Amino acid sequence: MKTVASRALCRHEPGRDQAVVAMARPPRLLETLLANLDGMVYRCRDDAYWTLEFVSDGCQALTGYAPGDLLLNSRLSFLELTHPDDRDMVRAHIETCLRERRRIDIEYRIVHADGSLRWVWERGVGLYNAAGKVEALEGFLQDVTERKEAAQALQEAERRYRSIFENAIEGVFQTTPDGTYIAVNPALARIYGYHSPEDLIVGLRDISHQLYVEPERRTEFMRLMEQHGSVSNFESRVYRRDGDIIWISENARAVYDDADKLICYEGTVEAITERKLYEAEMRHQATHDALTGLPNRNMLHEHLQRAIQVARQKGGLTAVVFVDLDQFKFINDSLGHQVGDELLKTVAQRLQACLRDTDMVARQGGDEFVLVLQNQTGGEQGIAEVMQRILAAVARPWQAGDREFQVTASIGVSRYPADGKDVETLLKQADSAMYRAKEQGRNNFQFFAPWMDTQVSNRLEMLINLRRALDQEEFKLYYQPKLSLKDGSVIGAEALIRWQSPEQGMVPPDRFIPFAEDAGLIVPIGEWVLRTACHQNKCWQQAGLPTIPVAVNLSPRQLNQSLPDFVSDVLAQSGLAPSCLELEITENVVMKDAEKSVATLHALKRLGLQISVDDFGTGYSSLSYLRRFPVDALKIDKSFVRDIARDADSAAIVKAVISLAHILNLRVIAEGVEDEEQHAFLKENACDEVQGYYFGKPMAVADFTEWLTRRAGSDLPAPGK
Repeated sequence: MKTVASRALCRHEPGRDQAVVAMARPPRLLETLLANLDGMVYRCRDDAYWTLEFVSDGCQALTGYAPGDLLLNSRLSFLELTHPDDRDMVRAHIETCLRERRRIDIEYRIVHADGSLRWVWERGVGLYNAAGKVEALEGFLQDVTERKEAAQALQEAERRYRSIFENAIEGVFQTTPDGTYIAVNPALARIYGYHSPEDLIVGLRDISHQLYVEPERRTEFMRLMEQHGSVSNFESRVYRRDGDIIWISENARAVYDDADKLICYEGTVEAITERKLYEAEMRHQATHDALTGLPNRNMLHEHLQRAIQVARQKGGLTAVVFVDLDQFKFINDSLGHQVGDELLKTVAQRLQACLRDTDMVARQGGDEFVLVLQNQTGGEQGIAEVMQRILAAVARPWQAGDREFQVTASIGVSRYPADGKDVETLLKQADSAMYRAKEQGRNNFQFFAPWMDTQVSNRLEMLINLRRALDQEEFKLYYQPKLSLKDGSVIGAEALIRWQSPEQGMVPPDRFIPFAEDAGLIVPIGEWVLRTACHQNKCWQQAGLPTIPVAVNLSPRQLNQSLPDFVSDVLAQSGLAPSCLELEITENVVMKDAEKSVATLHALKRLGLQISVDDFGTGYSSLSYLRRFPVDALKIDKSFVRDIARDADSAAIVKAVISLAHILNLRVIAEGVEDEEQHAFLKENACDEVQGYYFGKPMAVADFTEWLTRRAGSDLPAPGK
C-alpha cells in the first residue's frame, strides 16, 4: 500500500543505482512548518514498498512510529503500515492517478503502533522526469479517524432510523400544515389500505375530506396544534382506501425551523378499531342484559332519572311499569333453563314491539321487566291501553320444540309525579302494584294506590335496604369457634354474617340472604365477608393469638372461574397465609355443574387453602365426584346432629358420613352440637371437629377476641356450655 511523502530534499547521484545521499536540511522556517503540521509530510519512491525517502516529525503522532523507523524501510515499510484489506485499493487508486497525472486524494486505514486502526486522508502528487517517468511521490497524510467514525455513526443512526421507520408497527408520517403527506412509512400505508407509501402520498391529497369521516376532527386537530403544538391520543374515525371505516389514535407535534417557522407536522398513527369495538362491547355489557340484550338495572336507573328530569322541566306524565311473568319458575324448572331463556328473549321482543322508540324496556332480573313510558298524553286511560296491549302480546302462544305454551304476566304501574318523585320510590311503588296484580289472580295490571305501600318488608324495600347496608357498612361478622374432639383445643372459627339494620335491628341471614341471592347482591356481600374475615384473622395473629383457620361460606354465584384470582388477591392484600383460610361450599352447589366445579376447586386448592363441603347429607353428591373433589373436610348438617341421640336413622347417617370421610382421608366436622349427648356420641364415633352452642355461640369480634385470649391463656380442655 502506498504512503504519503513530503517534497523530499534528497537526490540520486549519477553512476550509483538507487543510492540515496542526504541533502541539505531545509531552511529553519520550513523545518518549523513541517514540525507543526497536524499530519505527516512524506516523499516516497514508486516501488513495491513505497519506500520513504523523507518523512516529517508528524509521523510519530500519526502512526506511533518515529520517522527513522519508516525512513528507507529501516524498521518497516509504509506498505506494511497500511491495513491489509485496503492495500490493493490504495495501490490501484495511486497507479491510476499517476497514469492520468491527477492529484492523489484517498481515505484508508492504517495500523497504529499500539494496534488500533486509524483512518487517514492522503493528498499527494507524482513527480515526473523529462521522459515522463515517475521519479517520486510527495504528499501529506492527516488523521481523520474522528470524522470518519462520526460519519459512520451518523450513517448507522440513519440506517437504524430508516429501519425503525420502515419496520415500525405504528404508522409514521410527516404532513404539510395544509394537509398533504410528505413522508409515510409502510405501516401507515397498510393501515389506510394503500399498497405502498408512494401510493398513499399520491392518492391521499386532502386529509380533511378524504381521510376523516367527520371533517371537523381535522379542524379540532389543527386547533390543538395551534394551541399546544402537539396532540396526544387523538382518536378519530377515518376512511380506508376501500371505503371501510376504522378508528385511529394519533400522536403528533408541530416542527419548526431555526426561524420559528412551521415546517410540518410529524407523528404516529395506531389502528385502534379492535380496542374501540371491545370498549363498546364492554360498555354494552355493563349497561345491557346478556341474555335479552335489553338495558339492565344500571341503565334503567340512569334513563329513569333523565326521564324524571325532563318531566319535571317540561311537564307530562311518566309511567314506570313492573312486568313479572306468572309461573315462570315452574316453566323454567320443568322444561329447563334453555327453554326458560328462550321464553325471556321472546317476551323481551314482544314488550319492545308494544312501545314507542322513546320508551324503554329493561330487564330488572330473573323474569322481571321494567318499562319507562314518557310523555303519556292520554293520562291513565292511555297507559291502560298500553297495558292491555302488553298483556295480550305476552299471552300469545309460543313454540318450544314441538310443543305450544302460553304464559301470562302480572303488571304494576306507578306514575310521576303522583306516586313518587324519585327513581327508587317509583320503582318501589310499581313493584307493590305488581304484587297486588298477582294477588288479584295474575294476568292483569294494577295502578299503584297509597294503601299498597303499607308493608315495609316487601321485596323491593328489602333490596333497597340491602344495597344501602352494603354501602353504609351495616353488615357485621360474628365468629363461632370450632374445636377438636380429640383434645378440646380451638382449631378454627366460622365467619357468620349478620345485618345490623337501623330500622329492623339485628336481621338473621336466613331473612336477607335469599333476597341478596335473587338480586345478585350476594356476590359483593360475599366478597366483603371474605376480605373482612381474612383481615380479622391476620389481626388476631399479629396480636399474638393462636394461628387458626377461619372458615367462610361461599354462595353459588361466587363459584366461578374468576373466584381463584379473587381469593388470591384477598390473601395477598390481607397478608394471611392460605393455610389459615377455609372455604365452605354446599354439595348442591358443586353438583349443579360438577365438571366446572371440579376445575374451580382445583384452582382454589392450588392456592394452599382448605376446602370443606357444608351441609353434607342434604344434597345429592355422587361418590365418584366426591372422590374427585379436592376437599379437606365434610361438614355434617345440623339437622342430622340434632336427632342423633333419639333417632336411629340420623345416628346411622352420621356414622356413615364419618366412616366415608375417613375412608377418603377427609376430616369430619359436626355443626349444631347443643348438648352433652350429641357431644358424647360424636366423640365415641371418632368425629374430628365440632361446633355449636354447647361450645360457643357466634360472637362479635370483641367477644370472640376476649374468648380466644382466655382460652389461649388458660389452655383449658373443651368447654361445656
